[in-house]
Amino acid sequence: MNALTNMGSTEKGLSLIAAVASLLSLLLYLPDTNKEAVYGLALPLFCIIGLLTAFALYRYRQARDHKLLGGVAVGLISFFGAWALLQSLGITETASGKVGPSFWLAAIAAWALAWLGVERLAAVSVHNKWLQGLLRVTIPVLFGVWLLVIWELATRGFEVPQVLLPSPSAIGARFVSSTAILWVDFKQTFLKAVLIGYAMGCTSGFVVALLIDRSSFLKRGLLPIGNLVSALPVIGVAPIMVMWFGFDWPSKAAVVVIMTFFPMLVNTVAGLSASDTMQNDLMKTYAANYWQSLFKLRLPQAMPFIFNALKINSTLALIGAIVAEFFGTPIVGMGFRISTEVGRMNVDMVWAEIAVAAIAGSVFYGLITLIERMSTFWHPSFR
Repeated sequence: MNALTNMGSTEKGLSLIAAVASLLSLLLYLPDTNKEAVYGLALPLFCIIGLLTAFALYRYRQARDHKLLGGVAVGLISFFGAWALLQSLGITETASGKVGPSFWLAAIAAWALAWLGVERLAAVSVHNKWLQGLLRVTIPVLFGVWLLVIWELATRGFEVPQVLLPSPSAIGARFVSSTAILWVDFKQTFLKAVLIGYAMGCTSGFVVALLIDRSSFLKRGLLPIGNLVSALPVIGVAPIMVMWFGFDWPSKAAVVVIMTFFPMLVNTVAGLSASDTMQNDLMKTYAANYWQSLFKLRLPQAMPFIFNALKINSTLALIGAIVAEFFGTPIVGMGFRISTEVGRMNVDMVWAEIAVAAIAGSVFYGLITLIERMSTFWHPSFR
């Protein structure tokens, strides 16, 4: 009941914000007839629709039988507002005008309606698995798209210099025009250094964890050394690896191995100790030897810990490879491109490389999470 009350108060507040912002934006817009040449007609049309929608949601917010339909409708209206605002920015730029209070009030109204749409979609409870999965994907996508919209409106509305922070549209244009360069850098950094170093680091950490589990002497001797290795700064290790393995991708893979080894080691050792005394005693009553207990009890119990290390290492590997390329690399690679383009003040290219790294890291993390879900479906956290 408290959750429903809080949800109702949140919707009430967002509806009120959207209604007031739309009304004020419309009132500031109407007295000046020259605004039509600056903003166009899309902005006042959105203000009228947004005002009516927000008032209706505020007045009839207790009608919860149509959360899904209402959330979709409000989301579409908010995106119409985003389109109207972006259109107004384009007209303003060609008319050599600047955005004023009416524009920003309309932006607040569109943002409030978008938030309200997400709130209503998040409150939807459906029994269809396909619809549940669609909602689970749609909500974060809407949130991410609106972050890009706010970024675009802020950078262009406040006329932020492109050198300081380029707009998403400028980054997207640079991304499309530089796909060949971005693909070569992606192959050099991710497909070679990251994946190979990730596989070697995680495998070696897992094998050493099995050895440590087998021997108490190794546990007392290797764990402190592993802790020491994990504390080594990548900025200090990367130049040494370049001197040892050369300027190509093997030196970056070596840095990735160092960064991914210890998380896998510690998590695997902790996972192998996760089985409780009753489970271990049960295996002893079955006369199970060490390897039978390992494969039938302790490794399955350690799988959540192992996948936790794999997910942590998926981000550490990419960061380590990019940073390592700052200290010597051929004329390809994400880190090389970022360092050189910053010196040339081509910040849009830098953000394009960051976008590639973010997409690659997110997809990599998502694949590991999917494999984890398929492998540990029996775990209580997935039930």
